[in-house]
Amino acid sequence: MHNNIQMRKKLTIYSFALLGILVLLNSCKKEYETIESIDDAKIQTYIKQNNLTMTKDPSGFYYQVVDQGTGDIMLNKDSVLYDFNIKSLTGVSYQAKNTNSNFGNYLGYITPTPYRIALTNLKRGGSVKVIFPSYLAFGKNGSGNIPSNEVLISEISTYPQKTQWQLDDARIVAFLAAKGITATKDPSRVYYQVLTQGTGTDVIDQNSTLVVKYTGRLLDGTVFDSSTAFTTTLTGVIAGWGKVLPLFKSGAKIRIFIPSNLAYGASATGSIPQNSALDFDIEIVSVTN
Repeated sequence: MHNNIQMRKKLTIYSFALLGILVLLNSCKKEYETIESIDDAKIQTYIKQNNLTMTKDPSGFYYQVVDQGTGDIMLNKDSVLYDFNIKSLTGVSYQAKNTNSNFGNYLGYITPTPYRIALTNLKRGGSVKVIFPSYLAFGKNGSGNIPSNEVLISEISTYPQKTQWQLDDARIVAFLAAKGITATKDPSRVYYQVLTQGTGTDVIDQNSTLVVKYTGRLLDGTVFDSSTAFTTTLTGVIAGWGKVLPLFKSGAKIRIFIPSNLAYGASATGSIPQNSALDFDIEIVSVTN
């Protein structure tokens, strides 16, 4: 008898504990569903107000092809060069596109997942608009200046070029044409313009010590570095310098345009974005062998 009473008490306690857990889980589920439904209502309102025709993915994000692009549909195994912006539905900009740099990856590795799914509907050179509900973006925690539970809209643009060097070359050629600059293309794909030939006699090689003046810019004109007396060797400079400086002697003044793979490549460095072609004014002050 006593054992039965004890057993019933334990069962009652366990039942209440289980009930409490179920209530908690149900409450969490309702909260999640509420956020999901609120986000979807915001998105539907935005789509209607802006007369957009968007497709809803089963996971909850929306997308619309803006430009189909040309050529073949991109596959997961394809390397894709792209850029994107991010803003709120009210127009607050969190990230702008940069025409002088870009991102690149195999389509199958592009994140977040909605980008990858949306891009599978494009050909090279195409673009797509994606709306992320907050739970597929940065959720209740937000990120940086992106607030909690923020619905985000992003437009991803892909480039027609298949390789980074092709895109860099196109950017440099377009820049030279826009500025009316006549430059020589080195076999390394560095372009250079001779401003002053130089009159020194020492040949620049791997053992030379150089003193140079220089100013480095992005193609949009932003200055990221300069020096009036930089002492170095060819092993202490970016590859693009090393390709062109041996063509000149002390006293030479040149302007060179370097593709990103001969500069800082796919890694952002200081104020230099990833995959940036660079523009340098260089004066070779002295050469010591």
